[in-house]
Amino acid sequence: MADDVPSDRVRIAQAPGGTGSLWVLMQLVNRARPGATIHVSDPTWPNHMPIAQNAGLKVEKYPYFDAETRGVKFEQMLAVLDKLGKDDVVLLHGCCHNPTGANLTNAQWDQVAASLARTGALPFMRSCLSRFWRWSGGRRLWHPQGGCCCARSIDRLLRLKNFGLYRERIGAAILIARDEKQADIAQSQLLNIIRSSYSQPPDHGAEIIRTILEDPALRAEWETEPEAMRNRMITLRETLSDAIRNRSNSKDFDFIATHRGMFSLLGLPKATVDHLKTANGIYMIGDSRINVAGIPEDRAGDLADALIAAMA
Repeated sequence: MADDVPSDRVRIAQAPGGTGSLWVLMQLVNRARPGATIHVSDPTWPNHMPIAQNAGLKVEKYPYFDAETRGVKFEQMLAVLDKLGKDDVVLLHGCCHNPTGANLTNAQWDQVAASLARTGALPFMRSCLSRFWRWSGGRRLWHPQGGCCCARSIDRLLRLKNFGLYRERIGAAILIARDEKQADIAQSQLLNIIRSSYSQPPDHGAEIIRTILEDPALRAEWETEPEAMRNRMITLRETLSDAIRNRSNSKDFDFIATHRGMFSLLGLPKATVDHLKTANGIYMIGDSRINVAGIPEDRAGDLADALIAAMA
């Protein structure tokens, strides 16, 4: 972000986790645009809609996941975004954060940014696992004409899933305004919301993070860890995808190798999900979202066998 936006347009407040960041920023949005509609991806994380509704925002969904291709319904998504206006807010997932595992390409991020700049709809980024990939297309949303909100989970940035500090809840509520004056106004309102809700965020986890990041040796050690985990998850994805293709002679699950982040939405019927649980002891969310990081390296073939048998 430092290379993309002048620092006088940016304000950051520590919050209790990404969820806390989401909460205070949505409260701020409702102050600036009372009763605004926030558009969330279909699907999104389950807590996003109640947080938005409790903040006084209306919630609508925009098309995102294609159950047939297991990719992004980008044309349908963009068609909805192109019809929005200045009273609309669009909640977007940074790379590797969407629960489906499907992500926008750089070119698609450019089109989303152009649409939002044209319509005046406010981009609202939610991000926590961006270090699991080499780029985060959300930076394309920082444009000179408008502002942006970004709720980040800092506790998840260091080790897989978190700094080893997931229960410490360290987040960042980030504001990007049109200019310095508006940034100051927005920050004063944000701090007022924080003061009237939790007053001050917990500091223990933040101090641990500061210690690591300010120590060159510790920081260097940490910086190698997300790279190792990123490569491990890519390998797991490719291994599982290859195992299913080799056993079934079908490319239907090749999408697993192209998804990114910790999760993939497999697009299985609920009955199949239930069967895998009772017959094979394979657990996943009811909508068939799997945690790729939890796949044992030496049992991807067993998982492939179970999936193929359950779908037969």
